[in-house]
Amino acid sequence: MIAVLTGGAVVGAEAFLTGCKNAETVSTAFTEKDVAFLDEIAETILPATNTPGAKAAKVGQFMTVIVNDCYDENDQKTFHDGMKQLNDASDKKYGHSFMKASPQERHDLLVDLDKEAKEHQKKRKEFMDAQDIKEKQAQQAGDKNFKKEQMPNHYFSLMKQLTLWGYFTSREGMMQALHYVPVPGRYEGCIDYKKGDKAYAGLGG
Repeated sequence: MIAVLTGGAVVGAEAFLTGCKNAETVSTAFTEKDVAFLDEIAETILPATNTPGAKAAKVGQFMTVIVNDCYDENDQKTFHDGMKQLNDASDKKYGHSFMKASPQERHDLLVDLDKEAKEHQKKRKEFMDAQDIKEKQAQQAGDKNFKKEQMPNHYFSLMKQLTLWGYFTSREGMMQALHYVPVPGRYEGCIDYKKGDKAYAGLGG
């Protein structure tokens, strides 16, 4: 779901699922202000309604853990640089920082960045696919000097991925935003759905 919504594979998921810290990570300190900043970005993506929002689920703190433990050095740099770029984009658009922006201004800015990120990720996929072809051709030709070029992810794609990942694996997201079934009693191949019903979560989610 996250990959579809953000236009790319979930960055850091492989290291997370294997329970191993990525060997290419370089842990960097996030300040309390950084965490608060990330919480507000996440809350703008998933605001509180009749269910808790991303800030209540402490998604900002979740982001810092995944970036430090599961991202490689390139994606870590993209993420950290992206925090500044997002703030600069707010200053350019509204004349003030993201933290000083109104909820509507924040929303509109992130909508623009989401469109920009999706276009970037589409171009990145095309570029990386072309690099894969060149790598195979180099291997077939016995060229040991070939080095695959990289195109970085878009920073907002990383932030959006981590927001969705952090929220829907949190207690608040699992038990209040989704229909939580802790221990499903039987297999049900077909369940009636009414528009507006919550998706299921739990051991059988």
